[in-house]
Amino acid sequence: MEKVRCLIIGGGPAGYTSAIYASRAGLAPVLYEGMEPGGQLTTTTVVENFPGFPEGIDANVLMSGMREQALRFGSDIRNGAITSVDFSSRPLKVTVDSGHGIEADAVIIATGASAKYLGLPSERKFRGLGVSACATCDGFFYRRKDVAVVGGGDTACEEATYLAGICRKVYMIVRRDVFRASLAMQERVKSTPNIEILWNCSTKEVLGDENGVTGARIERKDGTVFDIAVDGFFLAIGHHPNSDVFKEYVRTDDNGYILTAGESCATNVEGVFAAGDVRDPRYRQAITAAASGCKAALEVEKYLM
Repeated sequence: MEKVRCLIIGGGPAGYTSAIYASRAGLAPVLYEGMEPGGQLTTTTVVENFPGFPEGIDANVLMSGMREQALRFGSDIRNGAITSVDFSSRPLKVTVDSGHGIEADAVIIATGASAKYLGLPSERKFRGLGVSACATCDGFFYRRKDVAVVGGGDTACEEATYLAGICRKVYMIVRRDVFRASLAMQERVKSTPNIEILWNCSTKEVLGDENGVTGARIERKDGTVFDIAVDGFFLAIGHHPNSDVFKEYVRTDDNGYILTAGESCATNVEGVFAAGDVRDPRYRQAITAAASGCKAALEVEKYLM
């Protein structure tokens, strides 16, 4: 059984930032990157809202840079995902998918959250080429263009309203004949002139060519099929925090997001901290994930002292 002082689980902005700070603090962190090294950000293309890059930066280049920075300061970054944990006693125990066991004095959970998709082959084909699950991240690329938003909850209404401020037209594809969103959000959408709501509709296919998304094929509840021309196709049907493996020990909310103590990254388990989108159902930005990774590492340093 390998013994480490600080174990970081997850290789996105929160995980890599935690590793940078923990390494500089002399904690010799070991980081397992999980099934998606670089995190959810790597499903997009250019990041234009991360501070310090006035011309924007390729998402994979940004994540690669964070990773290299963590390595430079001595982080031990490894491939592999955590398949089970035992936080019932100290030291904290985890098992990697290779079967390797680790005992840690402190653990930072930075496993992120995964956007929910419709499951269409064409949706996967155009992911990063017009298909996105983050309007705040990618909406800027569709200024004065037509886009579609799938969903009928608060998130969908917020995304549609945001996009309506920069896009020429926004179609909202809503499966039912009513919104699930709060009344205030419903009224905001309905009063926005360049948002068209397609009630009782579902997406059959995302349309496109070698340059990316060109439209979507929609089916009404009555069986009518029609196409809309759009340049961007945004999913707003929710996220799933990657917290399942920890739920036996770490407290979560009803949606699976890890609960922490106020502004702290500390969980209900002594020595276990959470950072990034796995604890953040609200902002879900690379910059906020990185910030919480910094906080988690500083808290671990203090805890281990």
